Amino acid sequence: MQTEKKKTPLMGMTLEELRRVAADAGLPRFAAGQMTRWIYQKGATDIGQMTDLSKAGRERLAEGYMVGAMEPVECQRSADGTTKYMFPTASGKMVETVFIPDCERATLCVSSQVGCRMNCLFCQTGKQGFEGNLTEGDILNQIMQLPERERLTNIVYMGQGEPLDNLDSVLKSTEILMAGYGWAWSPKRITISTVGLKAGLRRLMDESPCHVAVSMHSAMPEKRRELMPAEGAWSIRDVVGMLKEYDFSHQRRITFEYIMLKGLNDSPADARAILSLVGGLECRLNLIRYHKIPDIDLEGSDIKTMEAFRDMLTAHGLTATIRASRGEDIMAACGLLSTARRREAKP
Repeated sequence: MQTEKKKTPLMGMTLEELRRVAADAGLPRFAAGQMTRWIYQKGATDIGQMTDLSKAGRERLAEGYMVGAMEPVECQRSADGTTKYMFPTASGKMVETVFIPDCERATLCVSSQVGCRMNCLFCQTGKQGFEGNLTEGDILNQIMQLPERERLTNIVYMGQGEPLDNLDSVLKSTEILMAGYGWAWSPKRITISTVGLKAGLRRLMDESPCHVAVSMHSAMPEKRRELMPAEGAWSIRDVVGMLKEYDFSHQRRITFEYIMLKGLNDSPADARAILSLVGGLECRLNLIRYHKIPDIDLEGSDIKTMEAFRDMLTAHGLTATIRASRGEDIMAACGLLSTARRREAKP
């Protein structure tokens, strides 16, 4: 019995790659531009919808290729308007994506991996372990197949996974989002988050104009190591030292993320350590409320402590804000994403 040939997804391909696909299918070179419009601008889900390609050309193309669009299989809506979607991936696994509307702003928090290797103490995704990288098509599918995609104003790579641990696919997906044949988005609308994988961060800084967010959570290396095992390999002091080599005074923005934990990283001494660490670097700090995860003995700081911490930082010239918590009731808030239950539910 002859097995059916596995088709290659077109979603995630650049214009140049699609030119090679066009040649492979016996289509003219300009057909690649037509394909990009259907895939990235019109949201086509099937090659048959590409009606400005000849019928014979579509048939030849469909013999070896498919769009690769996959709709979400699950949707949960929060009381605050946040929506969490679960998307299938090309590998047959699942990944979570969060849509966050806020007045005129609408942000999508996309995932770059299934699970995560970093195993930060406060993060549910890390407790899932690492199950695989997403392809650039998997990443873009979370955006292209989002029911609210026409409302999007910003995209943040802050979902499941460490983006710099899957940097090739992350950079390629942002290239397509920023390209004229893709979404023609400004890099100011895209933020890539990281725990601070130094070699990957250097490459990100050199190759991408997107905003960058670094998970700090403590400016004291010994404390940070307790919260984030990555500190042992990629010290926050080394990361900040490297970032000081770059100019953040114009388009690109650097933000540090800081989950506040009662009795661990919320004292005046912790605030002074942050000021000492980032002094001379054009940046801002996001203070984040901790969201409880099972079997982890951590407690979040109360709002009065967070406000006092913020005020101390701002009084010394560092822009610090308290990020509003969204989607906690559907496990969509910061640090709560996980598809481990899907894996465990399989027979």
